[in-house]
Amino acid sequence: MSKSIMQDDKDRCFICGGRATEEHHIFHGSNRQNSEKYGLKVYLCPRCHRTSNTAVHGKDGHMMDEVLKKAAQKTFELSWGHEKFMEVIGKNYL
Repeated sequence: MSKSIMQDDKDRCFICGGRATEEHHIFHGSNRQNSEKYGLKVYLCPRCHRTSNTAVHGKDGHMMDEVLKKAAQKTFELSWGHEKFMEVIGKNYL
């Protein structure tokens, strides 16, 4: 399991700063393994991850999902560049 390239403090929610207890892979589906391999994940509290309507996995969470994907792409590209991001993830979010 790789360390997050998005955040150092895995005890604080990346979104609200509350107590994080859950790991969220930014890219899921066929890219879940790439999220793990490259550290494209953040730590979230249950409310920001899945229990509220605006949570990443909530009914209206698509906006937060996009925000996290953009932040992940920017962070990834600082180390590996845009071309590598496109090779690994296959879609531009910026």
